[in-house]
Amino acid sequence: MEQVLDFLRRLHDNNDREWFDAHRAEWTRVKGRFADFTQRLIDGIASFDDSVRGLRPQDCTYRIARDTRFSADKTPYKNYISAFIAPRGKQSGYAGYYLHVEPSGDGLLGGSQLGGGVVCLEPVVLRSVREEMLDNGAEVLRAVSAARGFRLWEGNKLKRVPTGFPSDSEYAELLKLKDFYVERPLDEKELLRSDAVERLVGQFRLTQPFVAILNRAIRYAHEEMM
Repeated sequence: MEQVLDFLRRLHDNNDREWFDAHRAEWTRVKGRFADFTQRLIDGIASFDDSVRGLRPQDCTYRIARDTRFSADKTPYKNYISAFIAPRGKQSGYAGYYLHVEPSGDGLLGGSQLGGGVVCLEPVVLRSVREEMLDNGAEVLRAVSAARGFRLWEGNKLKRVPTGFPSDSEYAELLKLKDFYVERPLDEKELLRSDAVERLVGQFRLTQPFVAILNRAIRYAHEEMM
């Protein structure tokens, strides 16, 4: 992982196509190392969450190139590399386990991170997840609490309980969420340990009850849409 972080640091300082093209062979090696790391994570997570068994790194990792079509920032490449290990892959709409590798400093998150959950839900799915929060809020809060060291992300939250849900619910703060995600910062030293994969798998295991609750609601929504 040290080579991955080193490449990303230099990419941050030389984020243009000319530099990247000159280092494309190195990027191929870095991408391969991250793919190997991701495969080991998939295999480890599958030991406690069978829904991700059989996934390949390409099902879970993202392109380094940024989509700049609708962005004022025309920087061509991301300063980070990431993987989202979820049932049926990263674009399935299901909740899963997120690894974000980014050198400390300026960037999307300002450093590496682990997370579990789901963001950017379709309206029908979002409603189903909120109904889960309403019906089983105590179970959800226990699952969040069980993810020791993680915190519930509240950066994309409504000011009021959405229409159709009781404003006086004891789970009103959960109902206001638009994204359902627990996160924790990841120190670079953790990534550079010889047993990094095993330790990260252990951390992801803590988020599994939360991920499972979300996927229960998401599956129900998908069945309703069929």
